[in-house]
Amino acid sequence: MNQALFQIALVVNDYDEAIDFYTKKLHFTLIEDTVMSATKRWVVVSPPGSSGCRLLLAKAANAEQQTRVGNQTGGRVFLFLHTDDFWRDYRNLEANGVTIIREPSEEAYGTVAVFADLYGNLWDMIQPK
Repeated sequence: MNQALFQIALVVNDYDEAIDFYTKKLHFTLIEDTVMSATKRWVVVSPPGSSGCRLLLAKAANAEQQTRVGNQTGGRVFLFLHTDDFWRDYRNLEANGVTIIREPSEEAYGTVAVFADLYGNLWDMIQPK
């Protein structure tokens, strides 16, 4: 058996503002943006150079989903972004005005910082040892 986590849905307020954040500030690649209906699109982004898990940017469709935007995990770090050059990517976050929640630190597993996306979801950015 061979399985892999392929895609994670991230609830967003607006497709275009989410695409803008992920592609311009984090330099993710827009994999797909397909119109499904008058109110729904299939929008997929992925970190540059990644062949792993991707993000499906899913616009909140009702009031309950709207309450989850920016807080899908109750305030815990939600997503973990590995990098091959921590300081390059950290400088990019700073240059693009991305909110840094926890400054860089050296941990047993690597160099890490916590940042927030445009809605407040928390991310660990890690360069593993």
